[in-house]
Amino acid sequence: MRYRTLLNNTLRTTALIAALAVCSAARCITAATTAQPIPAHEVLGVEEAQLSADFWIAKQQEPDRVLLDAATIAARNAKLLRVDASMHDLSALPAVFSREQVRAWISALSTRPERTLYDSAGAALDARAVAALINALALDAIADNQPPRFGLVVQRADLRTFPTTQRVFTERGDTDIDRFQETALYPGTPLAIAHASRDGQWWFVVSPRYAAWIEKKFVAEGSAEQVLGYRARAPYRVITGAIDNTVMTPEAPALSELHLDMGVRLPVLADWPAAKPVNGQHPYTAYVIELPLREDSGKLAFAPALLQKNADTHADFLPLTQANILRQAFKFLGERYGWGNSYDARDCSGFVSDVYRSMGVDMPRNTRDQAMSPAFEHRLFGKGDDHAARVKAAHALQVGDLVYIPGHVMMAVGAVDGEPYVIHDTTGLSYRREDGSKVRVHLNQVSVSPLLPLLFGDTQTYVDRMTSIVYIRSAAETAGN
Repeated sequence: MRYRTLLNNTLRTTALIAALAVCSAARCITAATTAQPIPAHEVLGVEEAQLSADFWIAKQQEPDRVLLDAATIAARNAKLLRVDASMHDLSALPAVFSREQVRAWISALSTRPERTLYDSAGAALDARAVAALINALALDAIADNQPPRFGLVVQRADLRTFPTTQRVFTERGDTDIDRFQETALYPGTPLAIAHASRDGQWWFVVSPRYAAWIEKKFVAEGSAEQVLGYRARAPYRVITGAIDNTVMTPEAPALSELHLDMGVRLPVLADWPAAKPVNGQHPYTAYVIELPLREDSGKLAFAPALLQKNADTHADFLPLTQANILRQAFKFLGERYGWGNSYDARDCSGFVSDVYRSMGVDMPRNTRDQAMSPAFEHRLFGKGDDHAARVKAAHALQVGDLVYIPGHVMMAVGAVDGEPYVIHDTTGLSYRREDGSKVRVHLNQVSVSPLLPLLFGDTQTYVDRMTSIVYIRSAAETAGN
């Protein structure tokens, strides 16, 4: 009873927070204060029950209804490759990479830093350090014309802005957000190799969702047929847990306890003899999967490994339903925020990408590209959308809808007493108390929160900074949004 009373009091007053004064040339938007109770953990409007997927599933009328079938998802994925400039169809790459194309890829990413950056010890990168970064790109060594080479990622690996593992930050002492970290690639990801760093230890690669620098020790080079055909092999298992691992095997260290993230698809060796050991272990309690392996020469080979049958995997991608969206999203609840998918974790756009990847839905890597992708059904917001229109759109959110503000994405999980809630991978959130004081909650994790109270800076709410809502459901269902 205490929970229901507290929750109702909390939600009845969220409208007060969302009420904003109209902004004019002389007066900026000012968020109203709230009289609602604040739990001890300070995350407004969230009690223990709301930290479970089952709480939100129970609120849906048809949680197991399929929102998009497999054929429709496959068609959307194909469209994404065709029409979204942030994506790369490796099977459609030109037969020859020109010098201009490779230089354009690298120059678009590896630009000379315009602001002061600091290393882990707090020392500023000086002109010599910056010059070394630029020199490492070896732009003068790009071939005039070269055929693309192909490779498979053999273990979770970082993609970097420059060919270096050095971590850099915009403020001394704030060492969470490494500004040279772009994203991470998972085992089995195909890529095209376009260029090598000055020291030869890094490759500039083009993956389906990103082009950046990767340490070449994480890539096994093979033929186009080997690389592009790997993901198409069947039968297969899809990782549906937040993280799973292959079994520990001292006989094959490169395949031992391999980190496998949600959505990774792995071919199964269905004809493996039932009693034949795999790396010193009987296979009857596991699936025998085939993994890419980097030989000493750097060339691609394939080898068997074991994935326990009690691991969270499925024989196919999960059906795209509200229940599955919620179950998959809440498997990450509490995971540490990792900018650019660092810390063996993920950031806000990586989080929503991996959730949808487990249901076979491909997405661009970054929030900007996700929010604007011509492959998705979406509602864009601009200066012509007033506060009332934005709040109306927020109240119309359904489970799985993605809400974008500058630099951030949130996933709708449902509503309590008509008030929309989201799950998101976030560094923190802010709102105002009744007395007008601002509360800043440092979260640094996948978190649940109401949407309407969240502040963007000191004078606006998230709702008033929405740039887009993306709907991963049928066009017919989004027609009224």
